[in-house]
Amino acid sequence: MGNILANIILVYLNPLNLVLQVTGMRVYTSGDVEAVNGTDVRLRCTFDSQVPINPHTLTISWSFKPLTKGREESVFYYHNKPYPPLEGMFRKRISWAGDVMGRDASIIIKEVKFTYNGTYTCQVKNPPDVHGALGEIRLLVVTTDMRSFVLS
Repeated sequence: MGNILANIILVYLNPLNLVLQVTGMRVYTSGDVEAVNGTDVRLRCTFDSQVPINPHTLTISWSFKPLTKGREESVFYYHNKPYPPLEGMFRKRISWAGDVMGRDASIIIKEVKFTYNGTYTCQVKNPPDVHGALGEIRLLVVTTDMRSFVLS
């Protein structure tokens, strides 16, 4: 329905049927991720752009919203180089694990804590391709890796 409505609006706004290029950044994440308390976890975020990647204008931003009440917090920013947070609960805990030209915007959180439970959002902009859905990952920090138990 959304695409049909968008096409109707484009035809209405462009009655001469001139070619309008509509771009949209596509961001892919792993969805739900489990990590054992005290271990490192990779938050995978990859992307597709309708225009060639320009490493000088591309930006990546990661944010965090806790499960419990709390405000959204910036976790990481990339523009020409990585900018991990200088303050806040993620200070000295985030490292860049991506490759811009390989369309990878992943990060690693070091030594996860239970307070890191929540939703992480990955946003990528590659001008003029700046619109599109955000990638979301729900992180659950657990005490034990349940995959190590064998049912007998």
